Amino acid sequence: MKIVKVTTDDIKELQTISFRTFDDTFREMNHPDNLKDYLNKAFTYDKLQRELEHPNSYFYFLYDNDKVVGYLKLNVGSAQTEDIASDSLEIERLYILKNYQNYGYGKKLMNFAINFAVDENKKSVWLGVWEKNKKAIEFYKRSGFKKVTEHKFQMGDETQTDIIMAHSLK
Repeated sequence: MKIVKVTTDDIKELQTISFRTFDDTFREMNHPDNLKDYLNKAFTYDKLQRELEHPNSYFYFLYDNDKVVGYLKLNVGSAQTEDIASDSLEIERLYILKNYQNYGYGKKLMNFAINFAVDENKKSVWLGVWEKNKKAIEFYKRSGFKKVTEHKFQMGDETQTDIIMAHSLK
């Protein structure tokens, strides 16, 4: 297993894994039109390129041998999607392909994110997770995260609730 920084040369692979993991996770719980609309806006080549080029966003692929099995998107400073806590790091995405879940890959990326935050002298790590994504919520709780607030998330014409969870590092 190895973790490698994603570059703009990797955008097509990043786009593919983003679509697959998001679709696999949320297809059964969302209207197909809402999911399709979201996927076609959130993971365009241009949008991913802008995210990759943002100086305060960091993407990492997780490899098992030569196969990408997941990825991580971290944000600091102005790249964070919300102002949750000062001196914090946001885990915006921690995506593992469906066939590779429950084998420790998520934990590997989570540990990487927490170590990244410690190295950057951050006081906390936070993330947002859909309230219906029980499997992820339990994983985050086991990783030391606690609910601090919630916010609304628009999925097509449906308003959903994301739980904001944080993990203190100090």
